[in-house]
Amino acid sequence: MRYDLDRVPEPIAYKLLAATVIPRPIAWVVTKGKEGLNAAPYSFFNVMGSAPPTIALGLMAAPDRGFKDTALNILETGEFVVNLVPERLAGQMNLTAADAPRGVDELALAGLETLPSTHIAPPRIAESPVAFECRSLSSVITGPCQTVVIGRVLAVHIEDRFLKDPDRAHIRTDALDLVARSYGSDYVRTHDTFRLDRPTWAGLKAEGKV
Repeated sequence: MRYDLDRVPEPIAYKLLAATVIPRPIAWVVTKGKEGLNAAPYSFFNVMGSAPPTIALGLMAAPDRGFKDTALNILETGEFVVNLVPERLAGQMNLTAADAPRGVDELALAGLETLPSTHIAPPRIAESPVAFECRSLSSVITGPCQTVVIGRVLAVHIEDRFLKDPDRAHIRTDALDLVARSYGSDYVRTHDTFRLDRPTWAGLKAEGKV
């Protein structure tokens, strides 16, 4: 079966992408605008590089009112914090996804405390084990209902108890207990892993595989 995405309705395109590209990490984005603070989760998100440290966010608009507060605040200020979501905060994260009216402080709605950021105005979520302070490098409006924000990571906050060796940035990744999006209302845990050592060309030659 082939789907030509220029020929199918947008909801079909969304289902094809969201149901196949899984798991997707969740960016729990905090911004600050004219009407105050805003927090919302986005799963069209990932790291794009480390020199400079770069992340990308896909922000979809609401069909009835255009860009949501997150996108408007980033386009206005260029600043945002990406918080990662441990399972213990999944319920509160989900609450901040509600279609609240403009200007509602979802952090207060979900009973979340914040800590000040170092380089930017939006705060970070205090209970999140990892937070990235970001400044927008560029924003590309890819359609009437979406924009892609590319941000430079200015600082990474990691809760001390998750660091094995701070000097070498060795992290107890499994202990972070992060969740990711699957499809629809389903989420996945990040504990079910397996290991594959990356091959080297010299090793493949030594094994007679090339």
